[in-house]
Amino acid sequence: MLTEQSLAAMSAVEMVAGFADGTLSPVQVHDAVQAVIEARESVLNAFWARDPDESRKAALASEGRWAAGEPLGPIDGVPVTLKENVARRGVPMPSGNAGVEPVVPEVDAPITARVVESGGVVLGSTVMPDWGMLSSGVSSRHGISRSPWNPAWTTGGSSSGAGAAAAGGYGPLHVGTDIGGSIRLPGTWLGLATLKPSYGRIPLDTPYLGRCAGPMTRTVADAALFMRVLSRPDPRDWSSLPPQDIDWSVVVDVLDVRGLRVGVHLDAGCGEPCDAEILAAVNRAAAVFEAAGAVVEPVEPFMSQDLLDDLDLFWRVRSWNDFRALAPEAGLRVHPYIIQWCQGGADVPGTRVLQCYQQIMRIQAQTVAATVPYDLVLSPVAPVAAFPAEQPMPFMEDGKTMSHIGFTAPYNMSGQPAATVNCGLTADGRPIGLQFAGRRFDDLGVLRAAAWYERNRPAEAVPRWPDSAPWAPTGEKTTGTTVREGKKRE
Repeated sequence: MLTEQSLAAMSAVEMVAGFADGTLSPVQVHDAVQAVIEARESVLNAFWARDPDESRKAALASEGRWAAGEPLGPIDGVPVTLKENVARRGVPMPSGNAGVEPVVPEVDAPITARVVESGGVVLGSTVMPDWGMLSSGVSSRHGISRSPWNPAWTTGGSSSGAGAAAAGGYGPLHVGTDIGGSIRLPGTWLGLATLKPSYGRIPLDTPYLGRCAGPMTRTVADAALFMRVLSRPDPRDWSSLPPQDIDWSVVVDVLDVRGLRVGVHLDAGCGEPCDAEILAAVNRAAAVFEAAGAVVEPVEPFMSQDLLDDLDLFWRVRSWNDFRALAPEAGLRVHPYIIQWCQGGADVPGTRVLQCYQQIMRIQAQTVAATVPYDLVLSPVAPVAAFPAEQPMPFMEDGKTMSHIGFTAPYNMSGQPAATVNCGLTADGRPIGLQFAGRRFDDLGVLRAAAWYERNRPAEAVPRWPDSAPWAPTGEKTTGTTVREGKKRE
């Protein structure tokens, strides 16, 4: 007999198959997921807004559609979470920041609209750190989100709540956003299958240089299934790619990697060097491709410290503009790390900001040039494994703010797709992610390669999800809020 944990932890592909043949019901799945959330949320702190009564109504409606043989779309009845910066009509959007007066959107974002149109059961909005500029689950608004693997470990960020929900068994489909690694960093530190798609592949209502949204799941097949929904066009995103008829279902087909040109990128050229355990795991993954007939070659560093520093300064200026717009008393509520960080962008001359922008164009050019000879580039996602949950960033020393994004941020700037799949564990059990980057717009190729590795990786690289871990709060209590359709409960 299926337990609540096993039902909640089913893949979206399995759920849809069960709905279709009548062996599962959306309400059965919904209630199982809610039971897991109730048992774990006081520790994981993944949600900003959730309304179990409303999501159950959506599950009941889905159950009726399946009974009539009229599902709305490929994810009808499947539980979904959306990051809090993805607009849901009437649900406040504080961007993880206690100093901000939350915007209350009047319309759904394109992503939300596509999910609802496809019958997805939206469980709620997941948390993020202040303005999405911390690579952790630390937020002045929400408190601390914690890893389901071990509550002492970070979730990563800025898609912290989405990552915790995915790894914690809060259903199979979760949406994150990513401007420098915010999907893939939780991916590596939580053992997830994720995709930062090509820039413009998934329409947004607030496009910005390098920003993407994408799926955060436990399996590549689920990520591909979700892309069938998320990548549908929406005219509100003036920067989105033209509609393209991509058959995402072929991700599960057998891929022949013989002759595939695979680059292995082990030195980012900037930031902190990789831990030996992470390099060893990536090399073992590359060996799996080579043993199957792929042509594996090293990729030389194509980033530099000055490029990374100027990208960091560009973001500091952006966040300083947001910070200085706050009333003085509101500014004091912003996380101290963010205050100190964005003050580095105060009063930067326009000529210097333009230099930073030109450096971003250099990142774009150098990333494309270095990777275009390859069908696929494998690399670490981050130079370190999960760090303490209370720590805002992996490296806290002055001058090392963005020392962990040398492998991820280049693909935001170049617009290339990049996915993650777990490829090992450290000696103390922390997940290690493998990044798969592809040529511009080859999202399908990246997911197919990730799915091939997922099927062929050694047993020790397969995540053993902590679905029945006997967690208890550890140390600092979370201070997040819960919103039920806009009504705050402290």
